[in-house]
Amino acid sequence: MNAFVNVPGARIHYQVAGAGPVLVVGQSGDGDADRSADLVDALADRFTVVTWDRRGLSRSVRDEVAAPVGMGEHAADLVAVLGQVTDEPVAMLGLSLGAVIGMHVLVSYPGIVADLVAHEPIALRFLDPDAEGRARRDLTAVLDTHRRVGWRAAAAAVAAVLGIDPRDQETEPGVREFPFDERRAADFEYFLSHDLDAALQDDLRLADLPARARIVPAVGETSPVDGFDRQAGLALARHLGVPAVRFPGGHNGNMTHPRAFAARLTEVLAAAVSPQWSREGHEPYRS
Repeated sequence: MNAFVNVPGARIHYQVAGAGPVLVVGQSGDGDADRSADLVDALADRFTVVTWDRRGLSRSVRDEVAAPVGMGEHAADLVAVLGQVTDEPVAMLGLSLGAVIGMHVLVSYPGIVADLVAHEPIALRFLDPDAEGRARRDLTAVLDTHRRVGWRAAAAAVAAVLGIDPRDQETEPGVREFPFDERRAADFEYFLSHDLDAALQDDLRLADLPARARIVPAVGETSPVDGFDRQAGLALARHLGVPAVRFPGGHNGNMTHPRAFAARLTEVLAAAVSPQWSREGHEPYRS
């Protein structure tokens, strides 16, 4: 199902597939509702899977394209989408930027997301000062590359910062490709012009997370050990006092290993959540 919901300043496109408990997937980077199509296919026999185009991407049109956007707006948009789908708490897989959005929902809209699997959140305030400084310099250099040379060079720079080599990465057989067509190029331009800066400006800290929030920190098995995104996931795990769960692939394992990623996610959710995903009694995940 494809649908839209009107929110202040935008019209948000979302998609619903499958049947079962509701699981929302928050994409990374320039990812729109279609980006994790293989992952959704692998989950739709067990879950009602919700994906959406963040405001400004693909079919989610903003009233004022040049206006700044923040993580708080993205969180409010997601809450509006979920309000169209269910009145029960949901599970969420948050990928990179999507993980940060999920945590903002936990902070600002209690009871909407019952259980969050946070895969390598790009949450710079989770890092120690030295690591945060390096990450800010690297990401600011990406923005500078975008301004000077354009989105193609900046896309390569982002991939390098995240430890992704699109020309040499292991993938499962049959994984569909997402070439940089006109729509994806526009989405990457928007990500670089708005959402990456929003991540740099975001002030979410570990101490802001609700004490009883049920969060599963996750990292990629092949992500560089010194990557800031992986380090943020590990910092989240230390804060929660739990181990970080390893998922197949690297930062973009949801795209390179969708079936194995879906199987791991299903295992994690089975261990982490109560049968009804109730609003009450949330306890931290324990492995």
